[in-house]
Amino acid sequence: METQQFIYAGFWKRFLAYLIDQIIIGLIEIILFVPIVLIFGTGLFSIFCYDNYDEYASVIFSGQYYNDEYSVAAIAMIIFAVIIISILSIVIQWLYYALQESSTKQATLGKSLLNLKVVDLYGNRISFGRATGRFFGKILSGLIFNIGYIMAAFTERKQALHDILANCLVVENDLFKQYQNKDIL
Repeated sequence: METQQFIYAGFWKRFLAYLIDQIIIGLIEIILFVPIVLIFGTGLFSIFCYDNYDEYASVIFSGQYYNDEYSVAAIAMIIFAVIIISILSIVIQWLYYALQESSTKQATLGKSLLNLKVVDLYGNRISFGRATGRFFGKILSGLIFNIGYIMAAFTERKQALHDILANCLVVENDLFKQYQNKDIL
């Protein structure tokens, strides 16, 4: 009978890996979003029609500098920009986590740096679909006051809520071992 032994990744090691991943994602998003913000910001600034530069020095948005059509357009542009950036941010994070955790490395950059990997309950690599489910399960883990994340400190196999939902484990990569145990009768 074949059994597998895992060294489960502890809460603080997983938390540190998460922080590293968030720094990396933040840098990626800054590189991608600065042009978007500049484009929308320049467009927003050009909506207001000023006759000379002196008016820019003390812009008070009090009705004398713009009319209702421009204010509606400005608000719509800001809302549109926030929606676009939010959607792109979710897509970037989803692909970052799901593609890396379902790859042959089985870990994000943060997890790799700390010698962790994501496996299914039998120690196998997870599929992209399961990694996607695990990622979106993190939303549920966070919605309940992060209790879903904190569960990793107290569960037997150090699983957070999203790990339980996706039937996954986060284990130590270099200490992952498979043993053959034979029952002696």
